Amino acid sequence: MRNHLLTYKGVKPTLAIVISITIVEAIAIILQAKWLAEWLFRLFNGELFQQTWKLGVFFLIAFVTRYLMGTLKKKITFQFAEKTRVEKRKQLLAKLFALGPSYTNKHGTAKLVNLAMEGANQQRTYLELIIPKMIAACIIPPVVLIYVFFQDKLSSIILLLTVPIIIAFMILLGLAANKKMERQWHSYHLLSNHFIDSLRGLETLKFLGKSKSHGDTIEKVSDEYRKSTISTLRIAFLSSFALDFFTMLSVASVAVGLGLRLIEGNLLLDIALVVLILAPEFFLPIKEVGADYHATLNGQEAAKAIDRILAEPVPENHSVITNSIAWTENSTLKLSSVSHSHDDNGLQALSNISMQVNGYEKIGIVGASGAGKSTLIDILGGFLTPDQGSFRVNQQILNSLNTEAWQRQITYIPQRPYIFSQSVADNIRFYEPNASDEDVWQAAKNAELDKLIHTFPNGIEQEIGTGARAISGGQEQRVALARAFLGNRPILLLDEPTAHLDIETEYELKQTMTTLFKDKLVFFATHRLHWMEQMDKIIVLKDGIIVEAGTPHELLLRRGEYYDLVLSQLEGVQ
Repeated sequence: MRNHLLTYKGVKPTLAIVISITIVEAIAIILQAKWLAEWLFRLFNGELFQQTWKLGVFFLIAFVTRYLMGTLKKKITFQFAEKTRVEKRKQLLAKLFALGPSYTNKHGTAKLVNLAMEGANQQRTYLELIIPKMIAACIIPPVVLIYVFFQDKLSSIILLLTVPIIIAFMILLGLAANKKMERQWHSYHLLSNHFIDSLRGLETLKFLGKSKSHGDTIEKVSDEYRKSTISTLRIAFLSSFALDFFTMLSVASVAVGLGLRLIEGNLLLDIALVVLILAPEFFLPIKEVGADYHATLNGQEAAKAIDRILAEPVPENHSVITNSIAWTENSTLKLSSVSHSHDDNGLQALSNISMQVNGYEKIGIVGASGAGKSTLIDILGGFLTPDQGSFRVNQQILNSLNTEAWQRQITYIPQRPYIFSQSVADNIRFYEPNASDEDVWQAAKNAELDKLIHTFPNGIEQEIGTGARAISGGQEQRVALARAFLGNRPILLLDEPTAHLDIETEYELKQTMTTLFKDKLVFFATHRLHWMEQMDKIIVLKDGIIVEAGTPHELLLRRGEYYDLVLSQLEGVQ
């Protein structure tokens, strides 16, 4: 049994109970065989049914006991497996929240959602099958073998010699199946991620006339998954055939030996019957382990994947006094030599970032694609923990901004804000779930969302999002702005909030957004440089390094990197 099973909560009492039940079940199997053989032997010798019916009753008692023990084992292991599934899913979701959006983006939303939903169910199936079957395989065959040894030593030797052959074959097939299963698991997650990405980009693909050509890619990914599944099933069928073949061959060897010695008069019929009845029982638990091994492979892979995520180091959540980093107009934030790399190859997304911001400054962050703008926003939001460097918020020194006291002061507006499948009002309440209806409506008006709401049949209670009423990208941003107005937090992080909008929609939003900037520390990462007119200071990033910093006017006079960015945009307009 896998070592990681022993780390699961409540597994040791469950194992103790299942072992006890299995011992009772093994005794019931032997008594069942003994009483059935004796009953048949006495009937064969001419005794009347009335003289032997008690043996029949004893046999039925042993049979029912065995059935009840098996049912009880299934119930106990199912309860443990279900409890573990719920607990692991909670732990997984909590860990994913702790690891933050950068981890989700790196590994794929579809893969992680799949793991939390189907993976947890597959892990339950794995636990439900593997625990009783493995324990039965460890207890029942030895008990049966010992009993058979005292009845007929030759038959016990035949049984003992055939077991290693079956086990060796199972190991070989298991290793082959494991490799196939890993490939299938990888293909499965690739297909899941591809499916989610395709759904998200379906509108864009159709608009660009690429939907049909994209179908070829979908077919290729699906075909790869089909091939890996068929390959795994081929191994599973071969394994089942081999198990049945070797088991029947072993039982047949025992039966032939018993038959020959009965003919020669070297063995009594009652002993031969007991051994013959117990021979299939000896191999049955081993056979069931082999048969269920393939059914639990998905669960094994899911359990490994979940445990790997749970073992991921979480960025240290610093415990600080809330008031010490509360942001006001007199506050300061200083970054000292902050560096971060996304991969283990040492390629840095940010390198030696040092800067200081004060009070309610408006900070623009610009640079070419891949310069490190989003990474800097993620670090400022506490979503990423830098590899090195430190932060000073007022007088508090921190290694990371991943602290609740800091994050509760932040409003984050990404390029595509997430819209929940709930009412407009509930979506606006994202930061303030207990806000009153009046406050929610005022926030909607501040974000100029009221005109849209008046067009809805159910007003502010209209369901929007996936599966409900669709809204445009600009309207989604107005929902995000309404959230910000309602929360009214002192720090505002904007990561390319208008990158996917047309220029007309962007200019419509601009006046509303600049109103939101009042009395807030603003970090605005964007490619569109017309926003820099509203910024007090601009930070220019190139290859993860700050190459320029200053006011818009100062940077234009320097004719450096920022000046070149402005010129390139003006040329694009012309």
